[in-house]
Amino acid sequence: MIHERRYGDQGQVLWIDLVDPISAELDEVAAQFGLNPNTFDEAHRQSARPMLRRYPDHAYVVAFSAALTEIDMYLGPGWLVTIRHHDGRANDWDPDETVERFDRRAGDDPTAALLLMSLIDVLIDDYFDRTDEIEDEVESVEEQIFASATARTEREVQARLFALRRELLHLRRVVMPLREVLGAISRQEVAGITGESLVLARDLYDRMLRVVEVVDEQRELLGNAVDAHLAVMSNQMNLVMKQLTAWGSIVFGATLIAGIYGMNFEHMPELSWTLGYPLALAMMAALSAVLYRVFRRRDWL
Repeated sequence: MIHERRYGDQGQVLWIDLVDPISAELDEVAAQFGLNPNTFDEAHRQSARPMLRRYPDHAYVVAFSAALTEIDMYLGPGWLVTIRHHDGRANDWDPDETVERFDRRAGDDPTAALLLMSLIDVLIDDYFDRTDEIEDEVESVEEQIFASATARTEREVQARLFALRRELLHLRRVVMPLREVLGAISRQEVAGITGESLVLARDLYDRMLRVVEVVDEQRELLGNAVDAHLAVMSNQMNLVMKQLTAWGSIVFGATLIAGIYGMNFEHMPELSWTLGYPLALAMMAALSAVLYRVFRRRDWL
């Protein structure tokens, strides 16, 4: 699907937004704007990370939304082409927000470069929103780690930790290269990005530095949560081993007495005692009670 929008008093800025395009639509736009065939093939098969490529008549930028949806962007004189595959994910990029920010900034001098920077600005805000959500989720997992645990909650904690770790890894893989892309733009390595667009690009570069810092901080916090989870599991295992050892010792005391008097030697005077049986039971009970009290005092039971 092709969405065409024009901005400025005379429509001097053209934005072509292709959503889930078919091959015919891609070929039509490529022919209209003379897009580089190599980058256009990459847009067909989608890239693995953000990138920037410069050509004589246009620049090719790849970025990802917070939902990891790829957005291919072609910037030329007076036009911007975006290609994206929308699958309805949460936290996906909102083009309407891009238009609102562009309108506020453009005034009487809209440019395609400013439109591109407004788009990336929205993406960065989405990164911050997602990192805030991840931070809340990490805190929730930490609380769950130190709460009373069962086998079910242990599995749930492990699943949540793994999911957060994987998401932070994927997020880092898209924000780190985008930081380098914005660094190149802010150093005026892309033709056509000047004036207010360049100022905005440098501001976005500073914000991307902060995004990378936040992601790294959250990875460290998540690593601490994983270590805490392993420590809690180890402590729980030690507690179980203590309890098994304590109960085994208690049972062993009674078993030892029963074993001694079950050896069936011919000369065992206690066997002929009238009170031999109740005394043996009393010894078992007394020894078990003493061991139970000892282990109880040591918090093994």
